[in-house]
Order: sequence, then C-alpha cells, then structure tokens
Amino acid sequence: MLTEIGVARIVPWAAARSVAVWKGERAARSLAKWQATAREAAKQSRRAWHPEVVPLASTAEVTALVAEADVALVLHEDATEPLGALALPDDGEVLVVVGPEGGLTEDEVTGFVAAGAVAVRLGSEVLRTSTAGVAAVAAVLSRTARWGG
Repeated sequence: MLTEIGVARIVPWAAARSVAVWKGERAARSLAKWQATAREAAKQSRRAWHPEVVPLASTAEVTALVAEADVALVLHEDATEPLGALALPDDGEVLVVVGPEGGLTEDEVTGFVAAGAVAVRLGSEVLRTSTAGVAAVAAVLSRTARWGG
C-alpha cells in the first residue's frame, strides 16, 4: 500500500519488540518478497518508478536516517503532538518511523527524538502497524504539492 500511495523508500526495521525475525536465508527471502511486491504494486498503480526497498535496518541505522531527514516523524500512541498540527516543508525528505505491533520502547522513542524526530500521534486510537504507516504517509502526502495540498 505504501508503494501505491507514493513512498520513495521502504526500510524494514528490527525494532526491539519486533515479532518477525529476518536472519540468514529468511532475511534474503523476505527482502526479495518485499521488493517484488513493491515492483508489482508500482506497475498496478501506474507509477513511473518503484520505491527502493532496502535490507533490514538496525535501530542505529534508523536513527542515522532520522538525523539525515529534513523532517522525521515517529508514530507513538503516547505522543502529545498530533500529526495534523505539524508544519511540513514544501520539499525535502520526510521520514515516518512506524514501530512493530508490540510498540516502540522508550529507549527507541528517546533515541529518535534526540536525533531530531518529532513524536506524533494519529489520533486517540492505537492502529496496527500496517494501518498506521499508510494512514500517516497519506496524511503527510495530503499536505504536499504532490497530492495537491
């Protein structure tokens, strides 16, 4: 779904509470499956290009991506800042960090915020990982020139 709505890059992440474990042969198969799914979704949604799907990242690698992004958002159910209240740039890289089904640890949130991210909430409901990412990216894109915002 992220491909269909227009993301540029998908970074699978091994969060502390991740249930699925990508190691060895499984990591290679999982990455190939995600890349193929992104390719097919790009064709179906008539995108001129498909997003980059990179190998599984560590928390340290995601923290480095947060530090490099023009705007980094961390979805967290305890955040006080609503996503809709943030000012977003007209251009530049916007990174959205979505935690696993078990939620983010306090250390993960603290580390991302220290690297420059803003912890945001989507609403009063706690969404599943698969829903939260799509909802957040759609909310961000709706406020950009890319989606006519």
